[in-house]
Amino acid sequence: LTEFFFASIIEVCSQRGDTSKQASNRPTVCAVSACLPVCLFCLSLSLFLSAYLPVILPACLPLKIRRLSNRFLLLLILLQLFLFFSFLALTACLFFILRGNCKIAKMAVEGHNLEPQLLQMIEEYVDCNSGEVIGARGRGHFFVKKNFGKPIHCHHCCDLFWGILSQGYICETCNFICHEKCLKTVASFCSGIAMQLIKNPVAHCWSEPGFVKRKFCLVCRKKTDDVESVECEVCDYYVHVDCLDLAVSDCREASTFISSLEPTTQRQHHHWREGNLNPGSKCTVCRKSCWSSECLAGMRCQWCNRTAHAICYRQIVTDCDFGPLRPIMLPPNCLTIPRAELPMELLLSIKRREKEVPISPSKNSDDFSSSLPEDPNREKDDNEILRVYDGNVSYENNVFRTCSVPRSASLDQILEAILRSFHIYDNPAYYMLTSIKEVDDRIVEYPLDRVEPLKGIRNLQNGRLSLFLRYNNPNCDEAITLKVYGGWLRIPITFCTVTINPTTTTDEVISEALSQVGMPSLSSSMYNLVEVELSRGVVEKTLDPQEPVMPLLLAQQRNSLKRYLSTRYYLQEKEDPHGSTVSLFVANLPPTLTQKQYEKILLRLLETETRPFSAIGPIYFEYGSLVMTFNSPKVATKVCLKLQDVSYEERKLLVLCLPNIQAHMIPADVEPLVVLVNMRSGGCQGADLIRSFRKLLNPFQVFDVMNGGPLVALYVFRNVPKYKILVCGGDGTAGWVLQCLDIVGQDSVCSSPPCALLPLGTGNDLARVLRWGSGYTGQEDPLQILKDIIEADEPSSELSCALEQNPDRALPMNNPEEQTSMIIMNNYFGIGLDAESTHGLV
Repeated sequence: LTEFFFASIIEVCSQRGDTSKQASNRPTVCAVSACLPVCLFCLSLSLFLSAYLPVILPACLPLKIRRLSNRFLLLLILLQLFLFFSFLALTACLFFILRGNCKIAKMAVEGHNLEPQLLQMIEEYVDCNSGEVIGARGRGHFFVKKNFGKPIHCHHCCDLFWGILSQGYICETCNFICHEKCLKTVASFCSGIAMQLIKNPVAHCWSEPGFVKRKFCLVCRKKTDDVESVECEVCDYYVHVDCLDLAVSDCREASTFISSLEPTTQRQHHHWREGNLNPGSKCTVCRKSCWSSECLAGMRCQWCNRTAHAICYRQIVTDCDFGPLRPIMLPPNCLTIPRAELPMELLLSIKRREKEVPISPSKNSDDFSSSLPEDPNREKDDNEILRVYDGNVSYENNVFRTCSVPRSASLDQILEAILRSFHIYDNPAYYMLTSIKEVDDRIVEYPLDRVEPLKGIRNLQNGRLSLFLRYNNPNCDEAITLKVYGGWLRIPITFCTVTINPTTTTDEVISEALSQVGMPSLSSSMYNLVEVELSRGVVEKTLDPQEPVMPLLLAQQRNSLKRYLSTRYYLQEKEDPHGSTVSLFVANLPPTLTQKQYEKILLRLLETETRPFSAIGPIYFEYGSLVMTFNSPKVATKVCLKLQDVSYEERKLLVLCLPNIQAHMIPADVEPLVVLVNMRSGGCQGADLIRSFRKLLNPFQVFDVMNGGPLVALYVFRNVPKYKILVCGGDGTAGWVLQCLDIVGQDSVCSSPPCALLPLGTGNDLARVLRWGSGYTGQEDPLQILKDIIEADEPSSELSCALEQNPDRALPMNNPEEQTSMIIMNNYFGIGLDAESTHGLV
């Protein structure tokens, strides 16, 4: 009975998700649980003997034997006392072990590029500024008690709140809800500090705004069903459009090649993302369900697709093996992208959308707020709703955040609430609030009263109180501390703090930072100081070495305080360690021209007479496409941006920046899969399919054939010794890929890679022959499709090439494409009646 009782306790603890030390303490728990019934059995037996032994022994026995029995009874009593205290000690030991299982251990690194130094910085702030609000240590939450009054689930254990009032705790910043019993075991970071925990930011590739069903926003943790939202094309990051300013730039890092490291020494870490798990997901550690349709719960690795509870995932090894897709995954440490200041969509060959996510609202948009929309019934008699601007630029663009505070609140309470609404985690003494008034088209700021700051003050727009959040450091004009991050530099610390004055230049900041990290200051001429803005993506800007830094920082503080705090400064080598060669793919040029003619067209479009590129080639004459090579990333960036909006002969040029694959880094047992998707096939089924493949594989191995054609993908993989191809489309798409493969294969290491066909739409007779079915219905799991490709057979197919010479040309031509015409044929025959019928119906 005792063993069953304690086994039940352990089972209850595992159901609650409190398994941080369960795996390591399980042998001890089993040993103690086994000793307890043995101890109870011996204690019961000794009690039985001590009670009935005097009755059993007859009184006629000799005195010597009776004395021995009395001594035996005394020993039994001593044994009883020993067993009794042993039972108490074992029970206490098991109690403390189970209690230790319910305590949270030290948090491991959550993301793929977090550092202990950043975690320690957050913990120190929470310890000093938690105040009267209950805070989860090291997680950045600010919990307050609340009666929800409706059925609601805990975001930690996913259990329902019981009771009439449904009393629990909610974070004032990110709306994280949990039981009182779960407060000490919260493992999820608050979204307000998530941006500060990222070491190397990576920009997301946002989709078009829309209504995403059955998902949760990763900033405010609310559903995205009824509010316009966006999602990342590369990772499972979902966010409301109104919360986009507070989104964390921690997308998957798909290119991490380091030339100075050997292939055996480079490690791939998990990239954990909270919530939005697939239905039926189970924890890798405890094998129990870890998904929820009611709240944001559970963790999933974006590379290997392992899922786990928020506490259990810390027990998983930090190295990621890419899971079941490892045989076809292109590892990130095999890939480099040029150091060019280009958007991530351009690097990933993602077609630009006509309707972009607005960077800022219109100047006269009074209904916009980067927080939740204002509700007229939201304001009560005892509350005041404030409009807060974080700088002059925010006021001009009418970008503000709303904050509801009690009318009787003090100035310090209002300031702390506003800082949390802006997700600013810093000492409140460095900030101040001023009221705004417009006098003769000028903005006049008045300080608030410290005792009753809201008494008698109502001004401006719709009667709302408008405030400025300003920086209030009295010594900022004399000296400012600047954090300089190492980024990809192999230095022992994440960042160092440099004190600057009004005359400190960028060169001096670099020298001081290098001396603090133990590098010779004489090498400062080899580094740049790069300004990286994390709000709304990752925007980089290289500072002038002779430019004073302090005026730049003070201007940022006045314009937008939130943007100033989300801007970092990184040390970066001037010479790219991966090489300075950059390749641009240019398409939609006239076909069958000579190389000189292509050069003249490009120089005319670039409005220059000197060649900015070092070489042109290869040239794909049949398609009017070519590759330009540059020796300078800056020049390549200018040319790429210049040609983006240029048209020639009423056709808009297509310009893509190509990544570089380090073929020697690919493991011997890995054959990367090149995915080519026709997004127009099957009623635009390819749009959802290509998004799923980008999230499951390395996004640089997934291509849209309508954005550059198969030539882009085949050129990028030309130096890979063995790889596979998946064509998602109809028979026409498959024939197009085979024709391009024959053209590019002449200069490729792998000239005939195995090809699979995932049929979309109509015209799928070739897919039936290859046993891939009649068509993709949209109900199939993309992960299972990739698993089938790994296990699929590789039958051979014939490919023929016919060359036709033009007898009318008497003179030799410089362009070989003007002399011959190449026709690629395979052993599949079709006359296209199905496609013609569909086209007629459309």
